[in-house]
Amino acid sequence: MSPRRRTGRKALTALLPILLLLVLAVVGLTAWLVYSATRPPQRAHLVTPEQFLRLSDRGLGATEETWANRDGTRARGWLVRGAEGSPAVLLLHAYGADRSWLLNLGVKINETTNMTVLLPDLRGHGENPPVAASAFGTAESEDALAAFDFLRALKTPQGRALVGGPVGVYGVEMGAYAALAAARQDKNARALILDSVPDDPDQILGSVVTDHTGIDNGALKMFARLGTRLYFAGHYKNESACTIAEALGDRQSLLLSGADAGELKVSTETLARCFPSRSNVETHTDLPLTGIKLASATPEQDEAYDRRVIEFFDRALRSTP
Repeated sequence: MSPRRRTGRKALTALLPILLLLVLAVVGLTAWLVYSATRPPQRAHLVTPEQFLRLSDRGLGATEETWANRDGTRARGWLVRGAEGSPAVLLLHAYGADRSWLLNLGVKINETTNMTVLLPDLRGHGENPPVAASAFGTAESEDALAAFDFLRALKTPQGRALVGGPVGVYGVEMGAYAALAAARQDKNARALILDSVPDDPDQILGSVVTDHTGIDNGALKMFARLGTRLYFAGHYKNESACTIAEALGDRQSLLLSGADAGELKVSTETLARCFPSRSNVETHTDLPLTGIKLASATPEQDEAYDRRVIEFFDRALRSTP
């Protein structure tokens, strides 16, 4: 063997442990990024129906319910029953939040319109979630379809269908993407309110990675995306919100956002141009406060935001044949 080849082999032998350590470091980093991103922080509910009753003089008949998702996993949520034959509304929270963030809104919708309202915890959210990992809106869209099925199966004490007519769906950030994707598959979802919609699930994942690491780094986001696709074994779909909206036909839609939503304000404004029927899309992206920060709203901000949501659902769902 020539001296040059011997030198090359020695150099390669010396570098192999370093390369192996680098590979292991990248694999370990990727695993940590995926695990931490798919497991949102679990906190106690901001308020429960029981606490709501003690804090308010308004009556509340919310019940704890569970049902099956379409993949066989379990879902849970609070149900506020409305009048027999009235439409129903599904409320979907953002990543890092839970159903309690939307309880006050849900109660107001029920009280004002007498519609049935369902508030589920999305995957990985709430205390001791039945499904441990969040899928950033992809699997959650299928779960929203199961929630629609659950609403339509509800019965009155006399055995008649509780929910009649179309359903509406409200979502914030990750919940907005899930709501949009579910509505494309369920033609009876006639009214959509989407607050601060991401371009795609990867945008949510990238934001979570930045929040967890404190670094806005393209390489870290790339590792997280690759790892997430491997983790979900082909079930992670990163379809753009614009592509989904193009297939929605004549649904009544209200798009909301504001400065506190950051880059989601821009993606929501972009989404407004994707709907096939612009006349059915109402857009307000100059809100002083969005659903992302709704829990910290002043009473005046909360009232203005809730009124806009309630009036849209009442108008869109009552007028739909």
